[in-house]
Amino acid sequence: MDQQPAIRGEIRDFLAGRRARITPAQAGLPTSTRRRVAGLRREEVAVLAGVSTEWYTRLEKGHIGGVSEDVLDAVARALRLDDDERTHLFDLARSSRHESRRPSRHTPSRRKDVEVPRRVQWLLDSMTMSSAFVRNGRTDIVAGNPLARALLAPMFDSATIDEHGRPNIARYIFLDDGAHDFFVDWGAAAVATAALLRAEAGREPRDRALRELVGELSALSPEFRRQWAAHDVLMRHDGVKRLQHPDVGHLELTFQSLDLPLSDQAVHDLVIYTAEPGTASEARLELLAGSAAQPG
Repeated sequence: MDQQPAIRGEIRDFLAGRRARITPAQAGLPTSTRRRVAGLRREEVAVLAGVSTEWYTRLEKGHIGGVSEDVLDAVARALRLDDDERTHLFDLARSSRHESRRPSRHTPSRRKDVEVPRRVQWLLDSMTMSSAFVRNGRTDIVAGNPLARALLAPMFDSATIDEHGRPNIARYIFLDDGAHDFFVDWGAAAVATAALLRAEAGREPRDRALRELVGELSALSPEFRRQWAAHDVLMRHDGVKRLQHPDVGHLELTFQSLDLPLSDQAVHDLVIYTAEPGTASEARLELLAGSAAQPG
């Protein structure tokens, strides 16, 4: 199956969505009460990027494979893309170039999961007072320490786990009603998770497992369909997470996502949850850590 139409559609929707959110006033352009759209017109983006309207129109239709990095940079500046959005645009261009060289009969790949080395598991297990796990680009939790298993027990015990017992964060958030109770800020978690998957789709448009996951979520979750249509992207996620744990109650934790280079062909993140010292959340996390350390 030729993936070019799909990639072109991704490019079109992404660029059109970013163009629609910028007003002429924000771009320093003259405004008019007779405008039919709130965002920028294609010709206005072309002027800001220093290219012809015809050329930008062709680019927005998805013909991006042969575009130089300088021009992509100019378009990114014109559309006021943030760092993650700019990276996503370059990922889409790279994917388009690769696909244009493939024979049309080439089918989507089912990318094999990368085995987590023992040294990484040792690292995770050494973090006894922090919840630490490894997440791939599809938001599968592929490894974790005992405290991660205890902290994310509702996710590990969910009917949304795969046949190997692995949780998938996106599947849990959008398909398990219990996620609304577990994630105090469920809406923010949903937005971020969909944006993480959208970024992965730009990096790996031929990942069949990812496409199947997106198809499943789109079919079963109206909220996921809404978030997916926004074309927001997020490369990594960190900040504060508030959880309502069934055993220890309310937890307010800081979390940090770090690049973990396990493979040249797949994105993995090391995600660490910790509590601020001296807080009630730290005491409750210690309770979870104690129970997680008990044998059996």
